[in-house]
Amino acid sequence: MIFFSELPQEEEFEVMGHHIFITHGHYYYVAMSEERLKEEARARGADIVMYGHTHRPSLTRDVDLITLNPGSVAYPRQEGRRPSYMVMELDEDGNVEILQEYL
Repeated sequence: MIFFSELPQEEEFEVMGHHIFITHGHYYYVAMSEERLKEEARARGADIVMYGHTHRPSLTRDVDLITLNPGSVAYPRQEGRRPSYMVMELDEDGNVEILQEYL
């Protein structure tokens, strides 16, 4: 469980041909680097991985993996502390579009 929650710690699912892995991120030390998380996502066969924990927006597009953190609307921690979120759209051709928004 995540911090007194009964929600699952991690989830995996398929959407329009994409294997998506979501996690809070703290078990993969994302505050230091995304590398362990990326290794785990690849080992699971994911091509998109989403995480939180840092409250800082991040978007990385590698050849085989998209890694994203939408940041935080309530408790942003990046420089300037602007609340942020992301919108991801997948089309029938397998294209992925990610829009980073700031409030």
